[in-house]
Amino acid sequence: MSDTEEDSTCSDSCWPINEDWLMEVLKKHHEVRSGISISEFKVRQGCQDGVNNLSDILAVSVVYEFAKDGVDDGGVRQSLDIVIKLLPQDPFSRYFVTEAQFDLREIKFYTSILPDLMDFQEQYFPKEHGNGMVVSVPTCFYTQYAPGCGGTGQLSLASPDAPESILVLEDMRSLGFKGANFTAGLTLGQTEAAIRAIVTIHALSLGLKIKRKVDLNEKYPFLFQTTRATESYQQLVEQGMPQLTKFLERTPGYTNELKALTKIRPKTKQLIETLLQPIEPMGLITHTDFWCNNLLFRSESDRTDSCTILDWQMVTYSRPTNDLALLLISSIPSSTRRQHTDRLLDLYYGALKSYCLKMDVDIEADLGYSRNKMDCEYRQSLLLALLLCIGSVDIAIGNAAAEQRLLDVLRDFNDEGILGLEGCVA
Repeated sequence: MSDTEEDSTCSDSCWPINEDWLMEVLKKHHEVRSGISISEFKVRQGCQDGVNNLSDILAVSVVYEFAKDGVDDGGVRQSLDIVIKLLPQDPFSRYFVTEAQFDLREIKFYTSILPDLMDFQEQYFPKEHGNGMVVSVPTCFYTQYAPGCGGTGQLSLASPDAPESILVLEDMRSLGFKGANFTAGLTLGQTEAAIRAIVTIHALSLGLKIKRKVDLNEKYPFLFQTTRATESYQQLVEQGMPQLTKFLERTPGYTNELKALTKIRPKTKQLIETLLQPIEPMGLITHTDFWCNNLLFRSESDRTDSCTILDWQMVTYSRPTNDLALLLISSIPSSTRRQHTDRLLDLYYGALKSYCLKMDVDIEADLGYSRNKMDCEYRQSLLLALLLCIGSVDIAIGNAAAEQRLLDVLRDFNDEGILGLEGCVA
């Protein structure tokens, strides 16, 4: 689980964002060679408290005048808010990110996967039909990837020897989107919005696979492959499990849960590898880090919420229920999870089935994916989600509300036999 963009001010950026560089970004955005002049721009740090595990993030606001090529009318004053994601400056974090290719994976999501999904969507869900199927991710303005890491710290749009990976995205906060409150957890409306957002990606990737007979792992070799993902997640679990054990040892009433986790601990790597594997024919593109800090929300005029999904560094070919399980156990209050899980799974299944039917794919009749089968896979995914939460347990420890949410999950999972691995592995 990785942190995402949240606003905080910094007075001294360590990255040389300059007018010439921004000019090139704007030219690419407007697909012109000239006719742009920058009036002013501001750079500030763009992640919470200036810390992000997988990226250094800058938020940039630029005011400029834009005139179309060949039109001498003085230009129209415009503004643009963007987020620039860079490799971490910290040497250890930089090595962690580049070795696991988190930076490449997110860039490839925007430059390879997303365009394919949008093209496929236009075939079955043309915009002019107003079908309401929206791919909810930020607009990507520019990317650059160079596997080598130099020490110049210079942003470059063209140099093949540039040492940095750069991803420039629309700053969704300028459109009224805001981060969720992790301590309070998502509201029911926000949770529904998040499910509507992710089911679109799931449905389109499944449709692309089935209708165009595409092997998604072969087409997108940069996806977080099971072996590498297992190793990364296992390292996190090994770091988080001792911290969780100490927390449970000093928390009265959770002896049984601690005993169950102790029994699971030697098996966690095998469990992670098994549970990351897709169950065909329902393997599809998953976010795999789908929790509230990677989501932004906006209240709409019809009193519903809309959601946009950020941070695709862990995009994977896996089970759809893995995204649902991580969201529901990490990001919503215990009362909401206990009371509304079935309703939320109904929402997901209904949307997935409806979208796929419009692509002439019946997930129940053609693929054998019934609501009951989804329930079985969801139960398995709950265990994987718990292990991922253990890997990031430091996010919860010290936060009373998050601690209680974790304790409630452990208590429920123990009572339901999930910690005893009942029905959790094939």
